[in-house]
Formats: sequence, C-alpha cells, structure tokens
Amino acid sequence: MARSRTTGAPDTPDAPAPVPHVADSHDLIRVHGARENNLKDVGVEIPKRRLTVFTGVSGSGKSSLVFDTIAAESQRLINETYSSFVQGFMPTSARPEVDVLDGLTTVISVDQQRMGGDPRSTVGTATDVNAMLRILFSRLGTPHIGPPSAFAFNVPSVRASGAITVERGARKAVKATFSRTGGMCPRCEGRGAVTDLDLTQLFDDSKSLAEGALTVPGYKAGGWNHRLYSESGFYDPDKPIRKFTKRELHDFLHHEPVRMKIAGINMTYEGLIPRIRKSMLAKDREGMQPHVREFVDRAVTFTTCPDCDGTRLSEGARSSKIDGVGIADACAMQISDLAAWVRGLDEPSVGPLLDRLRHSLDSFSEIGLGYLALDRPAGTLSGGEAQRVKMVRHLGSSLTDVTYVFDEPTTGLHPHDIRRMNDLLLRLRDKGNTVLVVEHEPETIAIADHVVDLGPGAGTDGGTVCFEGTVEGLRAGGTVTGRHLDDRTALKEAVRESTGVLAIRGATAHNLRGVDVDIPLGVLVAVTGVAGSGKSSLVHGSIPADDGVVSVDQTPIRGSRRSNPATYTGLLDPIRKAFAKANGVKPALFSANSEGACPTCNGAGVVYTDLAMMAGTATTCEDCEGKRFQAAVLEHHLGGRDISEVLAMPVTEAEEFFGSGEARTPAAHRILQRLADVGLGYLSLGQPLTTLSGGERQRLKLATHMADKGGVYVLDEPTTGLHLADVEQLLGLLDRLVDSGKSVIVVEHHQAVMAHADWIIDLGPGAGHDGGRIVFEGTPADLVAARSTLTGEHLAAYVGA
Repeated sequence: MARSRTTGAPDTPDAPAPVPHVADSHDLIRVHGARENNLKDVGVEIPKRRLTVFTGVSGSGKSSLVFDTIAAESQRLINETYSSFVQGFMPTSARPEVDVLDGLTTVISVDQQRMGGDPRSTVGTATDVNAMLRILFSRLGTPHIGPPSAFAFNVPSVRASGAITVERGARKAVKATFSRTGGMCPRCEGRGAVTDLDLTQLFDDSKSLAEGALTVPGYKAGGWNHRLYSESGFYDPDKPIRKFTKRELHDFLHHEPVRMKIAGINMTYEGLIPRIRKSMLAKDREGMQPHVREFVDRAVTFTTCPDCDGTRLSEGARSSKIDGVGIADACAMQISDLAAWVRGLDEPSVGPLLDRLRHSLDSFSEIGLGYLALDRPAGTLSGGEAQRVKMVRHLGSSLTDVTYVFDEPTTGLHPHDIRRMNDLLLRLRDKGNTVLVVEHEPETIAIADHVVDLGPGAGTDGGTVCFEGTVEGLRAGGTVTGRHLDDRTALKEAVRESTGVLAIRGATAHNLRGVDVDIPLGVLVAVTGVAGSGKSSLVHGSIPADDGVVSVDQTPIRGSRRSNPATYTGLLDPIRKAFAKANGVKPALFSANSEGACPTCNGAGVVYTDLAMMAGTATTCEDCEGKRFQAAVLEHHLGGRDISEVLAMPVTEAEEFFGSGEARTPAAHRILQRLADVGLGYLSLGQPLTTLSGGERQRLKLATHMADKGGVYVLDEPTTGLHLADVEQLLGLLDRLVDSGKSVIVVEHHQAVMAHADWIIDLGPGAGHDGGRIVFEGTPADLVAARSTLTGEHLAAYVGA
C-alpha cells in the first residue's frame, strides 16, 4: 500500500494532497524594472533548472539583461559575503539598475572575452592541466630534477647567499643560502621566442646622421630625438654610419644611459636599440599609432629561441622524462593524443592525479577542442575557442543548483559540432542547474525550454521583451526572431565567373599538409570545415599580406569608455575640422579629450568617486550636465547643432545631416555611409565602445576596413554575433563588395553564407592532425550534390536538398 510522503501512514482515497514545502516555491528568477544600458524597465520571470535562451537582434539588450544585470548582481552579492579586508583587494561593482532581483543563485559566467595576450599564457596554464603535468613529472620523471616549479616555464631559477640578521633575543647575523629551481629558459625568459631588431629598418647606413640616416618614426632631422644623437659628441654626425669605428657603432647602438646637456637642456642619452625597445616595443601593439605600428611590424623579427627550441623550458626541465616523453613533448602533443598517452600510464602512487588529468583531457575532446595542444598561446584562440576552454573546468563539477551563463557558445563551431555543444548544455541542465544562453543559432534556440526574445530593434529601438515562452510560441509570435527562425538561404541559380586565381602552393602553416589550392578572384569564396581543420591557417597564414589584401580578423577592439564609434572610425577628425572652419576656432576645442574638455570631469561626462571596498559611484557632472564639453565650446554651432548634439545623433540621422546643407562634409558622410552599410545605423556617434555588443564591434571594425584600398577582402567569421535578420544584410554587403570588383574570401560556418557563395573550399576531414587537407573545391550546388564531406551533408540538410 502506498504511504504518505510526509507522515508515513497509508494513503486513503480522500486524504488531501501533501502541501509542497515552502522551500520548493522558489522556482523562478524574477527580474523587474531592469534599466541597464538600453533596457527599458524590463521584467521577466526565468524558470530555474531549465535551459533558457535569450534571442534578439545584435544590440537589443540580451547581454545587458543576462550579464550586466543577473550575473553582475549575483557576483556582487557573493563578493559581499567576504570580509571588508578581502573586499578591498577585489574589483568592485555597483548594484545594477534594477528594481527587483529575486531567486538568484550562484552564477558561473562563461563569456567570450578573449584570453590575455601574455606570451607566457597557454592553453595548459589557463586550464590548470599544466599544473597537474608538472606534479606528474616531478614525481615520476627521471632524472628527478626538483619540485613542480622546476617544470614551470614562468618560474626562473634563483640562487642567493649572504648574511641575514635574525631579530630574536640578542641580534645575531647568520649566514644563509637560498635556491629555487625553476623551469624557465633563461635566454627567452619563458616566451619561446626572442626578438631581434632589423637594423636596416632603423637607419640607412650609407648616409650620415646630418643627411637624415635615421628612419625611425619621430626621429626626423631637427627634432629632439634626432638632435640627441647628432649632437651627443660620441661620433661625427657628418660621417656615414657604415664608416663608424667599432667603438662609435657601439656608442650609437648600445651605449648605456648617461646624462648630458643638448642645447642647454639636460637629457639622457642611450644607444638607439635600448631606447627603441623601451619607447616602442614595451607598448601594447594595439595602442600604438598606425604609423608606429607599421614601423614595429617592419623592424621587429620574432625568431624561435635557439636555446630551448621554442619549448620555453630550461635544459633541466627538458631532460626529465617519463617513458621517453618529456613535459615539452607532452605539451606539444595534440590533446587527444596526450589523453591516450596519459591513459597508458599505470602508476598507483599518483592514481588520483592521473584520474583527474584524464578527466580534464577528455573534457577537451568532448567540447570539440581535442585538436589543440597545451603549448598553444592563449592569445591566439578565437572567441569561441576561448569560451570552450573556460568550460573545461565546469564539465565535471559536482555543483548543482548553479546558474550557468553562456555568451553565444556556438560561435566558431561547424554545424557538426553544434550538436555536441547542445548536448553539453542539456547535460548541465539535467544535473539540476539553471542554464542561461545568449544565442542566435536556430539549432540551439530549438532545444530551449524557455525563450526570452528582446527587441524589437537595436540600441534605443530595443530594450523591451517582445516574447516570453516556448520555441513553438516564438515561431508563431510574429517577432523579428520568430519570423526569421526558419529562414533558409537558397542556393544560387547562377554563380559568378572568376576573373583570375590566387595560387597557394605547399602551405604548411600549423596543421596544413602541403596544401595546393587556387582561390578564385572576383567572386565570393567561402572557406569551410570543422573547427580546427586549418581554415584560418590557410587564409591568414598562406595568403600574402601585401598591399592588395585587407584582412578583418577576430582580434577584439580595444578602447576605454572615452572611445566611441566617432573616434574609432576617424569620423571625429572631419567633424572637428568642419566645426572649426565654420566658427573660425581651433579643431582641438571640439575634442572631449583635449582643449574642449569640461575641466570638472576632464571630458568624461561623469565624476567617479572611489569608495574602497564599496562600489564606486559615478555621478553626472554638474558643470557640463554629462555633455563632456566646456560651456564656451557648446556656443559654437554647425548647421544649427553644437558638438554634443552631433555626438548624440544616431548614424542614420548624422548621415543625412552631413550629406547636405550647411553641415555638408563629404569626408564624414563617406564614413557614416559605411557604418550604415554594415547595419549600425542605430548607433549613437558618441556611444562608449565599452557598451557595444560583440557583433556590433565586429561590424564597426568591418566598416573601418571597407575604406582600405585593396582588391582582396579576407573576413574571419563575419556572422559572429549577428541575428538571423542581420545575416541577410551582411550577404547584401558582401554582394556589393564583389560587384564593385573586389574579391571576398570568407572563413565561415554559417550555412546561409555557404549557400550564397560562388565557390567553396572545404578543409578536413577532421580537426588537428586529422585535418589540414582540401576535401572539396567547387560550387555550393556541387557540394550539396556530392554530400561527400560533413559540410556537404549539413548544407544539403539546410537547403532541403
């Protein structure tokens, strides 16, 4: 007989149903009145322990709701549980702009932020797998060379000896020696590569300094940098550099810093090479001015470290081996091969370590990253790969009732791999977790238990909930996402004829196996294949980066809150000049980072107050009322508008404003047209870059490169972060580029782009050492008819063939 769950007594037919425990009533994450970024008092109720997908056009407010509101508040509340002493060392954040946030659980956020570009950061160090391998080699490696730090390429060996004074009772000097064995290669300092300066790019040795021998940017004749060398007195400035004696050449290139007077001013003289290393090579490449970056790219050569052969490790760390395999060999293996090697180790003394290591390595293969190697620099991973690497540590977690937040986890995945990613998301949910996913991919939207669609447009036209419910309800709901969910781009009836070929012969970059291919010119070419098959290696590593090639890759846009679309695209320069000309004043007045800045907030528009371990506050500047400029600057007008009103305009309005009438500025109008062409017509000119979504940043980058003079455009997954409705606009843009006489080569997984292409080059058949070969060349129709590759099978299913 059935017994009551609460009392244990036998059930009777008329017994009342057991009342649910009050603790089981908290099954929703309730958000009311969310106003972060462009959200307009958004209210949603998200079911716990379910998979919820957030959809909407790029810039509609998905990330603002999921990351900047739900995830940010959860993290803030967790941080508040620590003591104020600990909080003082942690980054602080203000409470998101929201009225009610109920039912939150601990959030684990897995975003698409690219991993740090530190040269010592690798896939192994970012996932803790390297740490486990170091312990393994320190226990089992022969010869034994020391503790785990002896195998770490970011730990240098240290030796010291001397007297130390012990402050205990009577003071006593004690002789002490100290040593620590590290695994860092002393020559390259754990970087694996050494840099050399190409002297022919620094100066013309057939000329003298007086004749302008120096060719370094900023070292023109007459300038202070030039006078420092020509008036130093160490050598004759009228003597050609190639005739310098050994001593003079050393003083010119390598002299240690020394104080001297030049034209009555105290200056520090040092050799040209150390001076350039400090002033230029120590800076972040992305932060350099374009002409300086161009010089550095020309003058600096990176060569593999001759001492460690690029392994980053000291001789001792390379000598210790397990079954003939050193730690450098293990890190260079493809992860799927390394997992097989670790499975072959049978050593009970390190059993628990081997079990954990096997699980971590198998997790890489599960999420489609078995083709990576542990020594791959973390900065070279794409956004999608970086996100999946971050997932590795969560896959075997025993935590439940956690909220996992993902930002477009299918980015960079072939349709074949998307199914595997979907299975992982469902596995996390089935363990009793809440899974929130920001996504555009129809295959991932289809597996959702609950869908929240934001929109209806982007920017100021977005920020409201258009639909909340099931996938079937979304299809019938009539929203932009619902209407486009079943969109299918048809194969072209007729493809363009190529006007020539770009021949690549014997390409061997990364995993390519001597690839020979003719890429047709004057058409739209799609390079396809599973993640890790060698697409980027072929396109970025083998196509010569000459004057005619414009490459738009996935490196992130860097910019502070002072950067905006107007500054990034160079649009602000012609606007400032137009204002200056119309008002008879200096252009610098119309820059919030220069002379025109409000003195109270220094042109930031807000005044920041640091409150130590409490969240800092940002209050709108009372003097300029958030406009960022001095009052006197705002009295100058162009076409009836001041500079702050122009920066507040959306691109479409500004395009009209600068296209005709008194404010007509052709240079500004051209840039605005390109921004509108890539679908950014809704962006405000002065919107901080830090508030743009990933898709918006990629299209902003594409708009700036469209001005480059080049015949061949190479685009790396331009559909990243694009809504289904925006993909149509992108295809139109690609068509316009090709019809204007350009050649467009696109590395892409999106089937709409494949179907729309004139020619497809498919790499594979697998990833890593299972890839690197051309498995198909031809038109999309031929690929669908043949169905001979994974791409062909998925494209055939997509077009319904």
